[in-house]
Amino acid sequence: MGVGEVGFHLARLLSVEGNDIVVIDRDADRLARVREGLDVMTIQGNGAKSSVLREAGVANADMMIAVTSLDTVNFTACMLAGSLGAKKKIVRLDEPEEVLGDDVAKKAQELGFDLVISPDVLAAREIVRLIRRSAATDVLEFADGRIQILGLKLDMDSPLINKKLKDVTNAYSELPFRAVAISRGIRTIIPTGEDVFRRGDQIFVISKSEAVPEMIKLSGKESVRFENIMILGGKGIGLRVAEELQDDVSIKLIESSKGEAMKLANVLDKAMVIRGEGKDLDLLAAEGIMDMDAYIAVTKDEEDNIISCLMAKHLGVKKTIAHVEKLDYIPLANTIGIDALVNKKLSAANEILKFVRKGQIVSVATLHGVDAEVIEMVAQKGSAVTKKPLRDLKFPEGAIIGCVIHNGMVTIPVGSSRILPQDRVVVFTLPTALRDVEKFFS
Repeated sequence: MGVGEVGFHLARLLSVEGNDIVVIDRDADRLARVREGLDVMTIQGNGAKSSVLREAGVANADMMIAVTSLDTVNFTACMLAGSLGAKKKIVRLDEPEEVLGDDVAKKAQELGFDLVISPDVLAAREIVRLIRRSAATDVLEFADGRIQILGLKLDMDSPLINKKLKDVTNAYSELPFRAVAISRGIRTIIPTGEDVFRRGDQIFVISKSEAVPEMIKLSGKESVRFENIMILGGKGIGLRVAEELQDDVSIKLIESSKGEAMKLANVLDKAMVIRGEGKDLDLLAAEGIMDMDAYIAVTKDEEDNIISCLMAKHLGVKKTIAHVEKLDYIPLANTIGIDALVNKKLSAANEILKFVRKGQIVSVATLHGVDAEVIEMVAQKGSAVTKKPLRDLKFPEGAIIGCVIHNGMVTIPVGSSRILPQDRVVVFTLPTALRDVEKFFS
């Protein structure tokens, strides 16, 4: 229910994977877009009404996913869906504490909700990870944090420029890593040993967490501890980021609304709250923008976020992060000079996909600006992936195995490596290869 960016993204991915999807929305234009692009059934109406849910067949649904932009509508729809027979319920709540109280997890369990998603919370967590891993454009964690996938931009002084992947791997054979993708312009490349790194490439590398500092150094970047951070926009994401970081760094938060700025000043006891506009260059200069290590723009106006980040970058800020609403903007991050773009709706969709795909897929994530997914799977007994060494598997084109977790030990596999039943494996795959990858592990 709800076919904005989150709902459309979910419906597209889940329908491609062969699920039977019914989409409910009140907006006829949104449903027309869905019918034109996806093989799903559509119903126009209010999903918070039992008559609409019955028409959609909710009594026989394996799962109800309510992701409109209205918390009360999502809450009501999931309560009704549960009473009508839906087996599992996923509810999007932008302000979960306001709807469910302080103990969100406990209340959700009492109400029979299987998963509560807050896009603001997820986006804030992503930004905090990017700040704490200062040199990276993307940071994903797998295997309970023991494995990380880093996005790294290759600048003109990177020692990797014009080198083949196989030569880099041979030269640094003691370093446990694997390059799993290269984003070059609008192309996503699953690299082979013959691929050459180019200036401006965004590379994605999988590595043991303890080896991440060496990986950053190898790419020609320097991981530094940020001391001073400026945040534009205090509602939602901005407040949550400031709350998470204010004990560790000096934070200045700029908010345009007088009333909101007053509230933030009362809540954030260790951050400085300033009333003003992010595009006001004089204000930024007066508040020391040139002394900032990072600038984070998370207002509701994505154009303001992008413009102010570009201004901050021009003034010498080391790392800029902007929140954007349109998924189409994300591939532009590298080309326009912003270090990282975050989209809370994509973060929410990824979290829901993790839950929907529970089974042999342990977790899933999507990298911003890259048409690919990272999945963590469990090899089943008798599955094709366990029968031969990796070099002999004929693994699906458009997919690559990044690491293997066996009895708690993490390894970066080579051609002679074998995967055993119950091993957990992190795979980087293009969407076209996902179903074939799943068959290898089934």
